[in-house]
Amino acid sequence: MPKNSTPSSTSRPGALPGLVSATDLATDRQFSMNLSRGLDVLRAFTPGEPVLGNREIVDRTGLPRSTVSRLTYTLLMLGYLARDESSSKYRLAAGVLSLAHPMLAGLQVRQVARRFMAPLAMRTGCTVNLGMRDRLQVVYIDSCRADSGNPYLPDIGSTRPLLTSSIGRALILASPRPAAVAILNRLKVADPAGFTQSQAAWARDAKHFAQRGFCLSAGDWRQDMHAVAAPIRQPSRGECIAMNCTLPVHRLRSKGELVRMIAPLMLEAVREIESALARPAGIEPATPAFGGQYSIR
Repeated sequence: MPKNSTPSSTSRPGALPGLVSATDLATDRQFSMNLSRGLDVLRAFTPGEPVLGNREIVDRTGLPRSTVSRLTYTLLMLGYLARDESSSKYRLAAGVLSLAHPMLAGLQVRQVARRFMAPLAMRTGCTVNLGMRDRLQVVYIDSCRADSGNPYLPDIGSTRPLLTSSIGRALILASPRPAAVAILNRLKVADPAGFTQSQAAWARDAKHFAQRGFCLSAGDWRQDMHAVAAPIRQPSRGECIAMNCTLPVHRLRSKGELVRMIAPLMLEAVREIESALARPAGIEPATPAFGGQYSIR
């Protein structure tokens, strides 16, 4: 093996990608701190604050001002940031979007699921989304909105919390046990108070998932939004993907509508997607051991 491909003695071969911080890897010779800092700058921009100056980026990232100045200049020159003419600050540029397209185009499950999502949305009146884990949140990789009254405007790239959303809990429960435990532990470290507050909902939904195969959020993330979610099993056992159906509470015709009417239709769509994914290779969908209860160490 070439010398430069040998992991350093300080690397973390068992670490789950996306669950370690730059501080954790500060002594890892394989880890590029400069690249990590550049990505931190890009992650500082949000839908609520799409235009930031160096001072705001310093406040958001905790990086030195001189480092931020060099990074924003570099990202501007490479086309990942653009100058906002009205404020002389920065916004994300087209280069960031072009990075996402190859990833989205390579997700077979997204291509297959799309033809089942629109009929499901029309039949239920829900917004139907596909999501996967990004660090300690869910990021949507597709969305079909039949519900024009959804106030949270789900779209590709929008995010939801892992522990308080039905789709987030479905992703955790669909993960292999070591990964699920690592995710839960990291959530506990990142937000101890929020983790403690979510424990009852987590335990209830884990039990519900084991019994019925889907997760349920009755206003756990936002009081005015209810949702059901289930993982999609992929023959290739790639990254965990889940589907949800969300509906504003004022659109629910009865208290049990999500469980009695919408969840069965969602599970039917999930089974159809799994069959379509397996069909080209002639493989039956794999059946992971879902529904385990995970403890925090």
